[in-house]
Amino acid sequence: MVFISSIVDFLNNILWSYVLIILLIGAGLLFSFQTKFVQFRLLKEMVVLLKEGTGGVKNGVSSFQAFCISTASRVGTGNLAGVALAVAIGGPGAVFWMWLIALLGAASAFVESTLGQLYKEKRGDNFVGGPAYYIEKALNLRWLGVTFAILISITYGLVFNSVQSNTISFAFNRAFGLSRGYVAIILFIMTGLIIFGGIKRIAGVVSKIVPIMAVLYVSVVFVILAMNITKIPGIFMLIISDAFGPKQFAGGAIGIAMMQGIKRGLFSNEAGMGSAPNAAATAHVSHPVKQGLVQTLSVFTDTMIVCSSTAFLILVTGTYKNSDLSGIQLTQEALTSQIGSFGSVFIAICIFLFAFSSLIGNYYYGEANIQFLSKNKFYLNLYRLSCLLMIAFGSIAKLGFVWNLADLFMGLMTIINIYAIIRLGKIAKLCLDDYLSQKAQGKDPVFKAENIGLTEHVDCWK
Repeated sequence: MVFISSIVDFLNNILWSYVLIILLIGAGLLFSFQTKFVQFRLLKEMVVLLKEGTGGVKNGVSSFQAFCISTASRVGTGNLAGVALAVAIGGPGAVFWMWLIALLGAASAFVESTLGQLYKEKRGDNFVGGPAYYIEKALNLRWLGVTFAILISITYGLVFNSVQSNTISFAFNRAFGLSRGYVAIILFIMTGLIIFGGIKRIAGVVSKIVPIMAVLYVSVVFVILAMNITKIPGIFMLIISDAFGPKQFAGGAIGIAMMQGIKRGLFSNEAGMGSAPNAAATAHVSHPVKQGLVQTLSVFTDTMIVCSSTAFLILVTGTYKNSDLSGIQLTQEALTSQIGSFGSVFIAICIFLFAFSSLIGNYYYGEANIQFLSKNKFYLNLYRLSCLLMIAFGSIAKLGFVWNLADLFMGLMTIINIYAIIRLGKIAKLCLDDYLSQKAQGKDPVFKAENIGLTEHVDCWK
């Protein structure tokens, strides 16, 4: 295990110190300029589209439910434990880099989710799609699509889910003294009951959990921040000075803050990683850009609201200076210092809602890609069982190794997806131009692939 852990650490250092920082920021800048900063100029349109999508559809998955599936995956332990870990290791300056990667990455999220919708496939009453599908169809690279499908299936259904269950078990052990072994059994059963029910049951569950958990957590944190309102200006200054201060430059701390902020920011908002397009593809919408915009809003919801809430909570209370605490325990201690022992219990409940919804959303990403690899039901059921076993394993595993393994697999799949969407970005831009053209004419945009010159591999849009 020590040998494997050292290899994982070595590869992570290369990926996150050099390769991914350049790729993520570069792609974010490219798509921001290519789409004329769609993530900012169409922010109001995103909110309107999300509201329209709450009406549901008779068969399949609505735009709002697809938003909830991706948000369920995004808003998980990365928002509570991951942010705490980033601040503890990288200092307050890590928060700035977390914001930057979200603001730029939102443009990447728009492109990848629009492509996910464009190249989706019909399966009964439902749609399925994602990077593996647009890599094969638009780039004609079946082998690369297969590689991505394998990576994301391992990353989300297996590794990331072990991270989520790991955090749940630690939180419940600290708050209630509950054995992590018992938590493993409970999660195994509860998750199994849902994932064997298919995409409709998954969409139904997360569309109820996600709004409740986000509002509940953010509301409590906002109350605490209001109680410490005089400290907020100083916290902003601390974040900026720690990100760019001369002391940090001299000591090399800026590199650590940048790496931690980008790494944990990406783990949380998933912009450009290639995960959200799998959820985006499930939605019944009249134009691919509609879901592209809705998924862009999900990035802002995740990082600028939920992650920032955790970061400010930890910075205001100063718990990040406690070297004896790590991950979710930092967030629990921060709340406990403000509202008493109930804080630890409250965070445990929030973690359960956040992470359990992530278990379900993460599993679906794997399912969509197992279906890409094979339509044989046996392999899907085998994958479901493997997913449940990894959830049980994560509940009793060591925290550090699980997080590092997640970082490695996340990095590898991100490289493949960034390569694909850079090559296909112009197609997403054509879709956006078509959408805006119809909006300018006062229409509710309806997409036809031939209008932008596409005739192959877009059967859902002919």
